[in-house]
Amino acid sequence: PLTIVVIILLLYINTKSTIKTGIVLLAMPFSLVGAIWYLYLAGFNLSVAVWVGIIALLGVDAETGVVMLLYLDIAYEKYKKNGLLKSLSDLREAIFEGAVKRIRPKMMTVMTTLLGLLPIIIGIGTGSDVMKRIAAPMVGGIITSMIMELTVYPAIYYSIKKREVKNLLKKNNDVSV
Repeated sequence: PLTIVVIILLLYINTKSTIKTGIVLLAMPFSLVGAIWYLYLAGFNLSVAVWVGIIALLGVDAETGVVMLLYLDIAYEKYKKNGLLKSLSDLREAIFEGAVKRIRPKMMTVMTTLLGLLPIIIGIGTGSDVMKRIAAPMVGGIITSMIMELTVYPAIYYSIKKREVKNLLKKNNDVSV
């Protein structure tokens, strides 16, 4: 629990926004789905080693989530600054632009993590049982984290920014919502 509190505190310090911190925290459970599936398929029970792997997964997930929000914010602000936010479809385009730029870096993170953990997952020998239990949640979770980050983050971001764009359009007396 203390680690999760520290992660939340660091997220808030980094984003300086409770909404962005909430977005990252709201999306984190989706990466846990893959971790739980992999643990089930591998036949591992919950243990201290598994919890260490889950905490590491949540840390990586939080880090990549903050970067995704940064890309989404940059695209949103670009559209807003250039006066391109004239409808909700423009908001979707801005979010799509930000998310697309994040595909390659996320794929690289996933692939390097999986390749780095592969020797641990297939390893045999002294201590390999414990190390497999640490690596297992990360292997399963990083895969669903990739899917989640590229689909759920933009959807949550859209839901939150939609209200802001509607208010912006009303302020500008634009009825093309």
